[in-house]
Formats: sequence, structure tokens, C-alpha cells
Amino acid sequence: MRQTVSSAVSILLVAAASIHCGGAGAAGGAGHEQRPQGHEHGRREHRHGADGHGPDGHGAHGPRPSPGQPAADPRDDELRAVAAIHGGAGPWAVAGYRMGRYAIAKLGLLQGSFDLEVVHHSPRNVQFSCIADGAAAATGASLGKLNLSLVEATEAGVETTYRRKSTGQAITLRPSAAFRARFRDVPREKLEPAGREVLSLPDAEVFEEVSTPPASAPE
Repeated sequence: MRQTVSSAVSILLVAAASIHCGGAGAAGGAGHEQRPQGHEHGRREHRHGADGHGPDGHGAHGPRPSPGQPAADPRDDELRAVAAIHGGAGPWAVAGYRMGRYAIAKLGLLQGSFDLEVVHHSPRNVQFSCIADGAAAATGASLGKLNLSLVEATEAGVETTYRRKSTGQAITLRPSAAFRARFRDVPREKLEPAGREVLSLPDAEVFEEVSTPPASAPE
């Protein structure tokens, strides 16, 4: 009996020593202590994401324009509009665009109006006929709508007439002498920068208004 009690006491003492020195029970406690660390790590990850490095904060560190980066040039949209019709935005097509915008504003019409008729007078030379495509880009007139037509003329007779059909009011515009001299026969590789330049010039340096007869009877 004494031997049994003594053995039991010895077992209890060994178990206590094991717990005190980091045995199985201590390991379980250490495992319990690791969970808060993992939880804290999760909180750190969450904060890290909120700062913009994780999925939640990706937008905070997305591409931003450089402080020194120039703003978008509003002329780009107009040049693209000309190129969409003409295939490029050279000086003569852009001149036609400038004329068309001026004409519909003067006639009180909106782009795409079927009340507009455009007649372009030009020799069969792509330099001068480019004006017609610029006029189409500005006004929305087209051969398919039957409100844009071409009439063969001499180089001296290059001009475009815009007429409001409902009132008979018309305006005729032609490239100015200064424009003709400056942008005649521009090399192909310089067409694009020349077109951009034309878009910024004053009206008087691009075109001039031609005296027209009194308004014809409305249709």
C-alpha cells in the first residue's frame, strides 16, 4: 500500500516538473498565446491594405499624373474629328473644318442639320479638295445625305458655299491669300504639325468671306 502511494506521489511530482519546465502543457499554452499574434498580424495586414498597398487600398497608389505633366490639349479632339473623315488632319482639311464651324455658327445651325447645304468649288486636286472633308467633319454634311456636293473650278475659284435651305441665307468662304502662300504643297511628313498650327490661327489668317448675292428663296 505504501509502495502504491509512493508511486502515485512520484508520478504527480514528475508531471508537475514537466509542466513547470515547458512540457506538453506548456506547449499547449504557448500555442494559445500564438493566436493573438496571428490576430495582430491580420490587423497589421488590414491596416497595410488600407494604406493603399493591399487590395482595399489599391486605388490610393494607382497611376497619378505627374505635377509637371501638361494638361490634355483640347485641339486633339478636333483634329481627331477631321482625321476620322479625311484620314488625316493636314492644313487644308483643317482649314475646311475651321470654315465649316464658322459657317454653321453664322447660319444658326447645329452640326448634322439637314437644313444645311454645302457646295465646295475646287479643281480635281487633293490639296484643294481636302477642304470638303474638313467641311463635312465640322458640319455633318455628306455626299450620302445629298447635302454636300463638289463643283469643279479653277485654283483661283476655290471656295465653299454654306446655305440654310429653310431661309435661303448663304455664306461663302475661301482660303485667304496668306493661307494659300503659307500652306501650299506642304510635305507629307509635315502635314500633321501644319494642321495643328492651322487650328490655332486667327480666322483672318485661314479664310475670308466672299460677298454673296442676296438670299435666294427658301426651299
